[in-house]
Amino acid sequence: MGQPVPRYDAAAKVTGRATYASDMPLDNPAYAFLVTSAIAKGRIDRFELDDAKRVRGVIEIVTHENAPKLKDSKLFSNGGYAGTTIQPLKSAEIAHDGQIIAVVVAESYEAAREAANRVKVSYSAAAPSATFDSPGTTTAAAKGQNSQFKEDPKVGDFAKAFDAAEVKLTASYATPTQHHNPLELFTTSCAWTGDNLVIYEGSQYVHGLKNGVAEQLGIDADKVRVVNPYVGGGFGSRGSMTPRTAIIAAMARRLNRPIKLVPTRDQGFTITTHRAETRHEIKLGASRDGRLVALRHEGAEVSSRPDAYCVGGTKTTTRLYVCPNVDSLVSIVRADRNTPGFMRSPPEVPYLFALESALDELAVELNMDPVELRRINDATRDPIDGKPYTSRSLMACFDEAAKAFGWSQRSPQPKSISDGDWLIGYGCAATCYPTLMGPSAARVRLQRDGRTRVEIAGHEIGTGAYTVIAETAAERLGVPLEKVAVFMGDSDLPPAPVAGGSNSTASTCSAVMMVCDQIRQRLFKALMPSDTLADKAKETVGISPAPSTQAAKGDRSLDIEKAFDALGVGVVEEYGEWKPEGAPLDSFRAMHNGQVRLVGGHQMKDQIAYAFGAEFVEVRVNRFTREIRCPRLVGAFAAGRIMNPRTARSQLMGGLIWGMSSALLEATEIDERNARYVNDNLADYLVPVNADVPGVEVILLSEEDDRINPLGVKGLGELGNVGTNAAICNAIYHATGQRIRKLPVRLEDIEL
Repeated sequence: MGQPVPRYDAAAKVTGRATYASDMPLDNPAYAFLVTSAIAKGRIDRFELDDAKRVRGVIEIVTHENAPKLKDSKLFSNGGYAGTTIQPLKSAEIAHDGQIIAVVVAESYEAAREAANRVKVSYSAAAPSATFDSPGTTTAAAKGQNSQFKEDPKVGDFAKAFDAAEVKLTASYATPTQHHNPLELFTTSCAWTGDNLVIYEGSQYVHGLKNGVAEQLGIDADKVRVVNPYVGGGFGSRGSMTPRTAIIAAMARRLNRPIKLVPTRDQGFTITTHRAETRHEIKLGASRDGRLVALRHEGAEVSSRPDAYCVGGTKTTTRLYVCPNVDSLVSIVRADRNTPGFMRSPPEVPYLFALESALDELAVELNMDPVELRRINDATRDPIDGKPYTSRSLMACFDEAAKAFGWSQRSPQPKSISDGDWLIGYGCAATCYPTLMGPSAARVRLQRDGRTRVEIAGHEIGTGAYTVIAETAAERLGVPLEKVAVFMGDSDLPPAPVAGGSNSTASTCSAVMMVCDQIRQRLFKALMPSDTLADKAKETVGISPAPSTQAAKGDRSLDIEKAFDALGVGVVEEYGEWKPEGAPLDSFRAMHNGQVRLVGGHQMKDQIAYAFGAEFVEVRVNRFTREIRCPRLVGAFAAGRIMNPRTARSQLMGGLIWGMSSALLEATEIDERNARYVNDNLADYLVPVNADVPGVEVILLSEEDDRINPLGVKGLGELGNVGTNAAICNAIYHATGQRIRKLPVRLEDIEL
């Protein structure tokens, strides 16, 4: 593991020096305020704007009748840039509730808001389809609709094996719509200087946003710059381009004046993406000794009318355990809703809830410890393709977490443990997340006095990216950490992949490591006789495969000042582009164009790469009030080399808490008559507070994996909140004897 140094950006954040999109100074800005649709389906008949225009300070009110013309963009998950293909202000048609239908621009935020509230709209409304089972929805298989979902994994003969199984289980599960709700609102500021546009916007992918907005505006991407050194939370909501950005940019160009937009919290529920609601049917067949002989996972997800978005988590659930006969199917249900998008652990959170709950139910049927059931079915190879795991520490995680939790003291009988009015239950579940990597570039400058500057268009979304990048450079160059300066969050810097899919550390740090090694090679070349250069280069700069700890463990020390003197310079700078093994041939071109080329997980040619963990929870259910409390969360995780245990522990702790939240609190409530979100605020959309999580313990297992990337790093940002929802429901069963298969669990769901 790396050193648990404090966060690189800690002081800047706690003293207010960290600048977010709304903090960027603009010269004489105008202010925009959105008007959003009050219906979910239909069309706009007319606007009444006279009252709004009378507000002092109003500059312009833009509707579909006078809006700038923008080009279309493909869906992000289909190889484009956009989080939705629904383009507001293009016509009078309404595709979902809360769609942007007008933008008011004024001299002040207050004037823009007042005028927006005075805009009157007449509609011709139609009956919308809100969700599963609503009249008018359409359902079709995901395969063939979404280019990112290429297969329904299957192997063997499921039907025959299930019919012959000694023990059978069939169960249905459901998860709700959930919204990201980062603390930072979805701000966009746009300023033109001649033909050049600067966008200040919280983004998890500055190069994607840059190229996407340029495409919509019909201009050269080199004329667009996106700046956001810090992001106030993303969780997937800022990974793709939303419709608001190009609208504000086009209006700023028309007015020849910077424009700042700060949408309200409730508008963030409909102008960006969310986690789709899902339904699942699991069928498991097993022998009496607990070995799985048949597994089928059928999932369905709600998307919008025009966009075939899906996450298709069966690609993970069908590969987690050994089973010779597997079948699966993912379907997309189209409704009159805004398009969903990636939300932290997009496929695994809803899909593993179903599988890990079903395994617990099977363990009860078999009268077997749930941990031992997983041990019996632990895999060393992908059961679908037969490829070996690069490393797999699932059961090591279960053993460590079970020991720390005190699982051996658990009485397996439901309702067997109590404390006064409280029924106590213990539950567990596995967690996993694919190890993904993408092409990345970096520029590193080293001075004679050891001061180092690292430039990379990565993203600090609160996960510690500045810190681990600085640590990588300091380690490889042998300079003190305090002498390393990192510059990120700017599309003028060398491109990096989207900060999603837990790929950032593996991708960006691999690029930084490679470029630092290029600098080391130049410096060693200045000091070494030419006849030994080639051999020494392999030993010292990582030309041959080696774990990232090589520099710390065995590399020859480098006298920087002496090397600079030999070169006769005061500064050395190198630029490099790195791509993971198996990346497509067009990876570097796509990287510069802001197009995602992530590889890893089950997509690798000769192997399969995942990070793993095990989570144990204690719940307490009041036998009279049905209140549910979760006093203990324990997780053990193995994710290759941990670059910084401090930031890693923080991420995993947050993940566990969010996993508990997805089980007991979080749900976007939908008015099914009108296809509208009801609790679109932080007062009614429930998230956990400190009192909800008295105890969280994170255990980091040491794991070496030199087969995935030069650093041996697996992503862990999305690992922590997978499986927790299942562990909670499994614990509720242990406490009460009642199975809950639909999230979130409310006290009215408990029957005692």
